[in-house]
Amino acid sequence: LFIIAQMAYHDAEENLCNEQVSMFLGNNFLITIQEEPDYDVFLSVRERLRSGRGMSRKSKADYLAYALLDSIIDNYYPVLEKIGADIDSLEDLLLQRPTRDMVQTLHEQKRNLTHVRRLVWPMRDVINSMLHDNSVFVANTTKVYLRDCYDHVVQLMDLVESYREVSSGLMELYHSSVGLRTNEVMRVLTVITSVFIPLTFIVGVYGMNFAPHTEQGKPLPMNMPELYQPYGYIILMGLMIAIAIVQLYIFRRMKWL
Repeated sequence: LFIIAQMAYHDAEENLCNEQVSMFLGNNFLITIQEEPDYDVFLSVRERLRSGRGMSRKSKADYLAYALLDSIIDNYYPVLEKIGADIDSLEDLLLQRPTRDMVQTLHEQKRNLTHVRRLVWPMRDVINSMLHDNSVFVANTTKVYLRDCYDHVVQLMDLVESYREVSSGLMELYHSSVGLRTNEVMRVLTVITSVFIPLTFIVGVYGMNFAPHTEQGKPLPMNMPELYQPYGYIILMGLMIAIAIVQLYIFRRMKWL
């Protein structure tokens, strides 16, 4: 019986890695082939074999194959726990101050979840095949334990889908947070613009510089006699300041500030 399983783990740099494990199962032998010899998830199995604990040394090769598959499947839990912890931390940061770097990190976590899903999905078919095929290499007593592996794979699929939904919700949360911040900025800019509109109008009107009389001294009606008003500059500045204060007070009462 030829079995292919995908092993997932985080390396020393916290990067998600996967590795294919191939198994040749016979009546009295089990041959496993790994791609990388430096790291695997079979330390607990080795310790049970060396210490004689459990049923690994008392059972046949099919039970050892189950033990290796169970170790591979169980190691997906800490992988998903780390991804879930990273997503939770991103959620707290997104609520406080969302940035583009967080979006990139969120995309990486979604990509990791998709990658884990592609690894876990075939494991379900492998375990299901070993459970229901009438193979002479897998005893009925071992199939009882394989059912536990199948349940764990189903739980892993549920976890992956849950985290995928959470990550999608966080992306919506980011867009909502950015939209709220944009609205806050636009509201402040709108208030500032509204304050300066009447001030700009007044300054523009008095910037036209229509003289109140001709060079010969002949009066010109309706031609800005205020240009020669004593203290006109101070009065005009005071008027503009008063207009700005009144506008800010109105905006404050309307809760726009």
